[in-house]
Amino acid sequence: MRAGTSGRRRLLAAAAGALLVLPAASALAQPTDSGSSLSARLHPLAHAAVLLLGEQHDAPDHQRLAAEVVQTLTHTGHLASLVMEMLPVGRSSAAVRPVADSEEIRQALAWDDRAWPWSAYGAIVRAAVRAGVPVLGGDLPRERLRLSMNRSELDQRLSPSALARQMELMREGHCKLLPESQILPMARMQIARDISLADTCAQAARAARPGQTVLLICGSVHADKALGVPQHLPADLTSRSVRLIGRGVDPADGQFDALWLTEPAPASDHCAALREQFKNRPAARP
Repeated sequence: MRAGTSGRRRLLAAAAGALLVLPAASALAQPTDSGSSLSARLHPLAHAAVLLLGEQHDAPDHQRLAAEVVQTLTHTGHLASLVMEMLPVGRSSAAVRPVADSEEIRQALAWDDRAWPWSAYGAIVRAAVRAGVPVLGGDLPRERLRLSMNRSELDQRLSPSALARQMELMREGHCKLLPESQILPMARMQIARDISLADTCAQAARAARPGQTVLLICGSVHADKALGVPQHLPADLTSRSVRLIGRGVDPADGQFDALWLTEPAPASDHCAALREQFKNRPAARP
């Protein structure tokens, strides 16, 4: 779902966190102090075939922490590949030299700086490339996203309650500005994106060496075990999901294996910006 550059980045924002592994997958982790060793916090998670790191796209501390996660996993040899929501399927850094500079990496990946600022995500990508770890796109390209809006079979990929929650997130994420007729098609786009991200992670995990993990960097709703990518991963692949969540944010929404507390995101009124975008839209034809 691309509701404009800022709208898309903010739409599914809701993440940050400190680590505590759940005793059961259905329970919600309680955040702990983020000052503990990153290696120690990663240890019970990094043995999964797929590790999902759910971030808030406009929270710089989340991208900083994501880069540290990549560095830590590459240092220990645990990282098989890095899958990113910020790149569409088919993009890969596999042919990029580890010594390549930022411009060479950006060109190879055809990085869209308008949607995903390189200033925010460049350090994450560079950490993987310099370690010889491939960076892979997992999102759907825009034309395939549009087609997914009319794919009614996607409604069956989630339980009725999960689908209803996805639809509510579409309303909330667009500040209740969308007509009701667009809510289900937007939810289908989200489901299609989750399936694409899951398929990319699964393919990368099948190609990984034993003991390695595939890391997915994505918005926190994509990482939600009840709604997002974990719902579409093959049953034989283990996964662990971490939510990054700023101090002061209510952690009660969503299901994750761990919460990692971070600094709060900069204050912003994204609904005001979205209302301005909608106000400037051309009037819809009857």
